[in-house]
Amino acid sequence: MKLFLDTANLREIEEVASWGILDGVTTNPTLCSRENLPFEKLVREICRLVPGPVSVECVSTRAEEIVSEARKLSGLAPNIAVKIPVNLEGLKATRILSAEGIKVNMTLVFSPSQALLAARAGAAFVSPFIGRLDDISHHGMELVEQILTIYENYNFVTEVIVASVRHPGHVVEAALLGAHIATVPYSVMEKLVKHPMTDIGIDRFLQDWKKVTDK
Repeated sequence: MKLFLDTANLREIEEVASWGILDGVTTNPTLCSRENLPFEKLVREICRLVPGPVSVECVSTRAEEIVSEARKLSGLAPNIAVKIPVNLEGLKATRILSAEGIKVNMTLVFSPSQALLAARAGAAFVSPFIGRLDDISHHGMELVEQILTIYENYNFVTEVIVASVRHPGHVVEAALLGAHIATVPYSVMEKLVKHPMTDIGIDRFLQDWKKVTDK
């Protein structure tokens, strides 16, 4: 399973990239608004740091406007995937853009039917928001399982990006289901490598090694 970082913070991206496990980045208007850089400069810098796909969201709402905005965004760097919400106007735009070779990440997916239509329209990625479903007492991972089954049934090449990840358990569940990608906030990415037994083990080894070197 590929791991994307869900952030627009350059320091976080540089840090996770140094771990050797970063495959891509997803951003959204909220994340970009937190950074103290002009939008286009920020996007170009993220794309420079990350060789894999970088999702950048369109904010237009009409199909023709989405297409125009997406073309402009995709011109900022060769590894950009444009994020488009899954609705009727988004589907229209996705069909046009995918035919032009522009990668689309259809976002805010909350049902298997939305994911089916996104794949049919040519989306390169779909992003089911599992944490937000969990928040309203739905099992978000059940949606991921349904989408993966549908895509396998019909050999769709659209990749599933498990989004709205809240804790390491979400990442593990996504991997067990065979999701293609999980996009993970920095705070959760840090937790993936941590375990108290590992810390205890390291501390004991260091204490014992000190006994060896003190002899």
